[in-house]
Amino acid sequence: MDSQAGPPIVVLAGLGGDLGGRIARALIAEGAEVRALVRRAGSGGPRHAPEIAGLTRLAVDYADAPSLRAACRDAACVVSALNGLEPVILEAQGRLLDAAVAAGVPRFIPCDFALDFTKTRPGDNRNLDLRRSFMARVDAAPIRATSILNGAFAELLTGEAPIILRPLRRVLYWGDVDQPLDFTTKDDVARYTAAAALDAESPRILRIAGDVVTPRDLAAMMSTLTGAQFGTWRAGSLGRLSRIIRVVRRLTPASDAVFPVWQGLQYLRDMASGLGRLHPLDNDRYGTRPWTSTRQVVNGEG
Repeated sequence: MDSQAGPPIVVLAGLGGDLGGRIARALIAEGAEVRALVRRAGSGGPRHAPEIAGLTRLAVDYADAPSLRAACRDAACVVSALNGLEPVILEAQGRLLDAAVAAGVPRFIPCDFALDFTKTRPGDNRNLDLRRSFMARVDAAPIRATSILNGAFAELLTGEAPIILRPLRRVLYWGDVDQPLDFTTKDDVARYTAAAALDAESPRILRIAGDVVTPRDLAAMMSTLTGAQFGTWRAGSLGRLSRIIRVVRRLTPASDAVFPVWQGLQYLRDMASGLGRLHPLDNDRYGTRPWTSTRQVVNGEG
């Protein structure tokens, strides 16, 4: 890549996703010039993408290697916030990686935003297996890659994840009530990703957690916030959870859904087992910054 005057150029894929839009805004706040790739009509889209002041939108076809390579030209980093199954994670993101290499981009951040799948068991989690496969591909490419691992998105605690059961005044858990769980808000992930995208020396893996809490901690927190006594509810052992996952998956009609119920349960199992724990944490690599706590999220302050 030729040296250039002016702000660093960052190419962003996945603007249409919730995390992608947040990363775009964070990059702009960091002073980067953002080229956001949006799918050209007729090329698997177009997907809705937010209008964000200060970025350049480039319509691309991921099957058109020359245009994708041109979109990456002179970039300091390519950031992928793409989300999906094999056609997206391995195929579209793979083409993006090839384009970045061909354009001479020095750095690539794949869409690895998850718990630590480098420590979990292959075959236990479909979506993490896809990221594990892509990690092998990017590690074989002549480009410096950085994976950002952030645990679970803390916003899931407000209702989407079956953990805090407000009507029952219970915190549901599997296995050990004192198992630490990693949570990070999407905004915190986006701001950290923007800083990493502009860090020419960022390491292969960065692990962050906005908050680390146990099921017991969550119950105590909910008791304090609501003034009502919350308890914990052990749904069963991890073995029982695994059996439930197998049954639910067998009964679920085949679809291209990224997060069917059984997939969410697979993720919950990787958290409850402790295999996906993030350690050591790299929260302070880009200076001391405020991290949004689970208490703030649940209380509507995040």
